[in-house]
Amino acid sequence: MSGLLRKSPAWMPVFVLIVSMLSIQSGASLAKSLFPLIGAPGVTALRLALGTLILVIVFKPWRLRFAKEQRLPLLFYGLSLGAMNYMFYLSIQRIPLGIAVALEFTGPLAVALFASRRAVDFIWVILAVLGLWFLLPLGQDVAHVDLTGALLALGAGAGWAIYILSGQRAGAEHGPATVAMGSLIAAVIFVPLGVLQSVDVSWHWSILPVGLAIAVLSTALPYSLEMLALTRLPTRTFGTLMSLEPGLAAISGMIFLGETLTGTQTLALAAIIAASMGSTLTMRRETKIQKVDVP
Repeated sequence: MSGLLRKSPAWMPVFVLIVSMLSIQSGASLAKSLFPLIGAPGVTALRLALGTLILVIVFKPWRLRFAKEQRLPLLFYGLSLGAMNYMFYLSIQRIPLGIAVALEFTGPLAVALFASRRAVDFIWVILAVLGLWFLLPLGQDVAHVDLTGALLALGAGAGWAIYILSGQRAGAEHGPATVAMGSLIAAVIFVPLGVLQSVDVSWHWSILPVGLAIAVLSTALPYSLEMLALTRLPTRTFGTLMSLEPGLAAISGMIFLGETLTGTQTLALAAIIAASMGSTLTMRRETKIQKVDVP
């Protein structure tokens, strides 16, 4: 497919990236539909186990060699990946998908903003804070969002931030193959935890096809498509397009889960998207963008 993408029109990488984001959010919607059967922790365990299996088969992480100074970042990388997925699924059990993704996006947004000291970035900080204020159930509870769910989504965002910072050091030599090792570390911790917390009576073979679909939609397919797009798109374009993900998550939640947002929530989500897009478009050239699905 990489050869086909190189010969394709200029708009094809953009289309591929949009398909990747739609795949991720469709996988998240499918995962949420499975919550009544085995709970959010159980779905986390199922998705992480099957997704890790796919990544291990593709990248063969046992062949990788990590330098001593990379091992601690690799550990944090794997733990943050698992924690991010675990808290995100717990959050969407309580709050709409679009709101959860918007709150989670504050993690990479914070990394980008803390790396800059320019006056223009205060605009994006203000937009992000306004978005958070109207999404979080503070004061008069204007957004009508479950506080625990919102805090879990913010926790997933913090995990995403740690994932970015540690991944830049852990993956310096091995690139995307590092994801397989990080996912393996995450699986060792969070798969047993998720299984222990799931509804045991509902664990049976019939859920495996759905679990495999979640792993493919949320992990194998989007990872592959994003890598193809990233090699063909400028960093700014890639980051700007990725900023649309909370909006796509909201649309996915409406279509597949029947979730709706209030006018205030929609404006708050738009503010966070605008802050993410603005920080990407005005970032310095040396700023790096890394993406991992959660969803």
